[in-house]
Amino acid sequence: MLSPGAGGLDGAAGRRLASPYPSDGGNEAMEVRVGLRLPVGDVTVLLGPAAARRRVMAALDDDSGRCASGHAAVRVHRVAAAADDDVDRRIEAIESVRAQGATIVLVDRLTEGLAAPDRRAVLAALRPVATGGRAVLVDDDDPVAALAVADGALRADPAGGLTAESVGDLDYLAS
Repeated sequence: MLSPGAGGLDGAAGRRLASPYPSDGGNEAMEVRVGLRLPVGDVTVLLGPAAARRRVMAALDDDSGRCASGHAAVRVHRVAAAADDDVDRRIEAIESVRAQGATIVLVDRLTEGLAAPDRRAVLAALRPVATGGRAVLVDDDDPVAALAVADGALRADPAGGLTAESVGDLDYLAS
């Protein structure tokens, strides 16, 4: 379970957090209940094996997002693309999220099948979504490319665990 701070704040950074999972303390299976909290205003990228990342995204319930305190429901919006969607259509999908008022945005392999320049354009469109007061979680076909717009990362492991990683810790990827 990832729980970076108490009371809905990331203690190290003092930022508000949002959770796409209910935290009701029940005895549900891990695939259904994980105490994942995402920093509002940040883009967080999922790292790790593709199957583990897909499992995390599939486990996120679009209808059960909660505020950091767990008392109020928040809107969750999932963004994905069809294989034949061009770059403009994918960017339009991101732009539409900004108008829909979701607090949590799940970006599910939105750049799959795109060439590198198109991938960069789509990923760059995520930054204004986060800075507009949303928590953005990205599972990208190329997670290293997604790190270019990331504020943080979560590493998913095959056993179902999640570990927070600072993007600053990933500087070695640029060399």
